[in-house]
Amino acid sequence: MIKATLEQVLNDAFYNYTIPLAIKFNDGVKGVIDELDLPWTVARLGCRTEYWFCEKPVRNGSEALATVDDELDHYMHLSAMNRNILMTPFHNMALISAVTTQADVDLHAQVFRECVRAVID
Repeated sequence: MIKATLEQVLNDAFYNYTIPLAIKFNDGVKGVIDELDLPWTVARLGCRTEYWFCEKPVRNGSEALATVDDELDHYMHLSAMNRNILMTPFHNMALISAVTTQADVDLHAQVFRECVRAVID
């Protein structure tokens, strides 16, 4: 099973497709954070990207837990879900998959901006 996964799924073609989408996803979130001058951060590792409601990147689980804002988390998840975006439960992470499209990434950037604007306006 592991050999098949590495040969058929988690291979160069997969990463060559997903990493550029993750970079674009990350850039979309960062663009909103920068544009609206929010004290938030976003980070990407491979095809995974995640944002936190704090100024500096978290370094461990304790720091990540300290950034949790339950009301904001619930709002962001529900608002995104109501606009056809499902983020990873319990934190604000996206894993770009082999079926994620450019349109999906663009939609998230638009939805993220709308959701954030509704909070700050």
